[in-house]
Amino acid sequence: MKTITVLGNNSGRNAGDNAILGNLLDDFARERSDILFQVPTLNPAFIRNHFGHHPVRPMGMLPWNLAVKNFGWPLFRSMTSTGMVLITDNILFDRKFYNPLVNYLMSIALFSSFSRKKNIPIVLYNASVGPIDQESGRRALQAVLDGSPLVITRDEQTRELIERLCPRHPEIVVHADCALNTEIPSESRLQEIIRKEELFRGPKGTIGLNINAYIDTWSRSGKLRSDDFHAIIAGTADRLIEELDVDILFTVSQVMDMKSTLACVRKIRRRDRVRVVGNDRYTYQELAGLLSRLEVHAGLRTHTLIFCAAVNTPMINIEAYPKSAGFLRTIGMKDWNINLDGITVDSLAGIIRKAWAEREGLRRMMRPIVDLEKKKARASVGLVSMILDGS
Repeated sequence: MKTITVLGNNSGRNAGDNAILGNLLDDFARERSDILFQVPTLNPAFIRNHFGHHPVRPMGMLPWNLAVKNFGWPLFRSMTSTGMVLITDNILFDRKFYNPLVNYLMSIALFSSFSRKKNIPIVLYNASVGPIDQESGRRALQAVLDGSPLVITRDEQTRELIERLCPRHPEIVVHADCALNTEIPSESRLQEIIRKEELFRGPKGTIGLNINAYIDTWSRSGKLRSDDFHAIIAGTADRLIEELDVDILFTVSQVMDMKSTLACVRKIRRRDRVRVVGNDRYTYQELAGLLSRLEVHAGLRTHTLIFCAAVNTPMINIEAYPKSAGFLRTIGMKDWNINLDGITVDSLAGIIRKAWAEREGLRRMMRPIVDLEKKKARASVGLVSMILDGS
C-alpha cells in the first residue's frame, strides 16, 4: 500500500477544514483503494472517529508526541516517511512566521529539504497560498516549491502570487476547493436536526448569516471594532425580519466563533426569530444540508460561502480577506461582495434584499459553473496519481 501525508488544519475545530479532508479522502476512494493517508493532527480521536472508514493514520502533534504543534518529530516523520506530501487548504503564509503554534510554513520549508533528499514529492493540493509579505516567507515558500513537481491551486490569486514571488516553480494548475463536493445527509437526518433546533418555521423562509472572531484583526482601516460590527449585524437581522418577515439562521463553522456569534445575537431585538447552529454539534455535511434550506446567506467565513455554492444557495461575501472575493469571482458571483470597512445596516440589508429578490435567477446562473468547479476539484486525484505512480 502506498502512503500519502496530508497536511492541513486537521484538529476538527473548523468545518471548512474538515470538509477539505473529508472530501479529499472521498475523492481518492472513488478511484483508488491502495493508499494509506497519514494525517498530522492535534486531535487523533477526531480523525479516527470521523474518517476512520477510510485508511487513515492520525499522527498526534501534542507535546508528548515531541511536538510544539507544527514543529517537531510528527511533522518531520510524516514528511520523510511517506510516498508523497499533499499540502491542503491555506497553511502556507508568513503571518507570525516564527511561531509554530500559528504558522506551518517555516516548519514545512525546513523539513521539505529532507523530503527532497529522499525524492518525496510535495504537491499543493487544491490549496491557496498567502499572504506572503516578508522576505523570510518568500524564501520559505521557494524552498517548499523546490521540492514540488506540481502545484494545484484553488484560485488564480495563488498562481499570481507564486509567479510573482518565486522564480523557480513547477507547473501550476488551477482547480477548485475540495469542500465544493460536500454531500448533504439524508432527508430524515436533516428533518431530525430541523425539529430539534426549531428551524425554518416561517412561511417566508430563512436568511443565513455568519461572522467570525477576527473583526478587530481584519478591518483594514482599524476603525471597525467587534462591538460595532455586532451592532450592525444585529440591526441588519432586525431589519430583514421586519421588512421581509423571514427567520434568521447564524451558522458557526469554526468553534472559536461561537462566543462572538452569541454576543451578536444578544443585540438582536427579535431573538424569537433567530437560531444558531454550529460545528460544535453538527458535521460539515449537516451544516451544508442546513445551508441548502436558506433563501440567501451572507457570511465572513469562506467555507460557509463554499458550502452554499455546493448546495446552490445564493451567497454574499462580507469581504475581509481576498480569498473569499476570489472564490465568488470564480463562480460568477463577483458582484455580491460588501467590504467589511464602511459596512452599515443600510448597505448590508440592501445587498441582502437585492439577492433575496434575485435568488432564483442566481441559483440558475450558479449551478452549471459550480458543477464544473466540482469536477475540477475531483480531477486533482488523477494528477496526483500520475506522480505517485511515476507516470
